[in-house]
Amino acid sequence: MKAMLVDENKNLVWSDVDDPIIKVDEVLVKIHAAALNRADLLQRQGKYPSPAGCPEWMGLEIAGEIVEIGKDVTDWEIGDKVCALLGGGGYAEYVAVKYDMLMPIPKGLSMEEASALPEAYATSYLNLFIEGHLKEGQTAFIPAGASGLASVAIPMAKAFGAKVITSVLSDEIAEKIKPLGADVIINSTTQSVEDILKAEEENGTPVSVSMDCLCGETLGKSLPFMSRGGYWIVISTLAGIETTVQLRPLLTKGLHLVGSMLRNRTPQFKAYILSELVEKVWPKIESGAIKPSIYKVLPMAQAEDAHAILERGENVGKVVLKVV
Repeated sequence: MKAMLVDENKNLVWSDVDDPIIKVDEVLVKIHAAALNRADLLQRQGKYPSPAGCPEWMGLEIAGEIVEIGKDVTDWEIGDKVCALLGGGGYAEYVAVKYDMLMPIPKGLSMEEASALPEAYATSYLNLFIEGHLKEGQTAFIPAGASGLASVAIPMAKAFGAKVITSVLSDEIAEKIKPLGADVIINSTTQSVEDILKAEEENGTPVSVSMDCLCGETLGKSLPFMSRGGYWIVISTLAGIETTVQLRPLLTKGLHLVGSMLRNRTPQFKAYILSELVEKVWPKIESGAIKPSIYKVLPMAQAEDAHAILERGENVGKVVLKVV
C-alpha cells in the first residue's frame, strides 16, 4: 500500500510501505479521508513521534470502510462505515485499528466530515466535560477561536448549554468565526483578555472551565477571575511556556490548574471517551445541533499544501486530506 512518509529534508513523499497485518482484536480500514491536526506538523519536524506499535507516518483521525476483521472482533462487520482515533498512521491507504477505537459515522455525514471527528471531538469532550466538569449554564473560555480544535469545542459547549467566550487576533477573524456561535469574541490584539474575564465575573458569568491551547502570560493574569472551584485546563502552550500565578485566588477560590493530553491516555480510557462521544455527542450531530466545521478538503497528493494551511493559521475549521 501507499503511505505518506517524511524524507530526510522533511518533505512529504507518497511511498510504498508494507500492508498492515491485523491482530485478532483489530479491523483493517480502507481510508477514505484523514483530518489534519497541529500534532502532525510537530511529528513531521521530529518532535512528536508516533507511540510505540503505531505506524511511523502521520494521521490521528480517519474515516473509511472496514475491509477485514480479526477473529475476536464481534461488534463490527465488513462494509461498516467508520471513523477512528489513531496513535498514528492515518496518511495512508489502509490502517489496522483496534475494535474499540472505532466509531460509527453519524447519520448524514460525509467521509470527509466524519474524519474530522475522532481526535478533535475526543480532545474537546475530554477537556470540557471530563477534566473541566462543564455543566449547563456555566461559562467556558476557549481561546484561539479560529483553530481547528476550537471549531469543534465552541459548538460542542454551546450544544450542551454553556456560554462560550473565545479569543482571536483580529476583527476580521472574529467575523469569520461568528458562525461557530461563541457568545463573546475577544480581539486579543486590541482588548485585554483578563479585563474581559474580570467583567464577566462582575456580571455574574465567571468562567468555570477554560480549555487553553495558548497559555503564556494570559493564563496567570486571567486565573483570578474564574468562578469558585473553576478548572483551567492546559492542553498546549502555543503562546508561551511560562506564566505568573497568583496563589491567593487559587487557594481561596479552590481553583484547579490541570495539564491534560489525550495522546498519553491509556487505550482503555480513550475507548471510554469514544463510547461517551457515540452516546452523548453523536445524537447532537445527527440532530444538527453540532456540525463539523470543514475549512478545506484536498487530495492526499496535496498534503504539503494542507500542512501549509495549518502553518499559516489561515483555516477556520478542519483541513482534510481525501485518500480515495
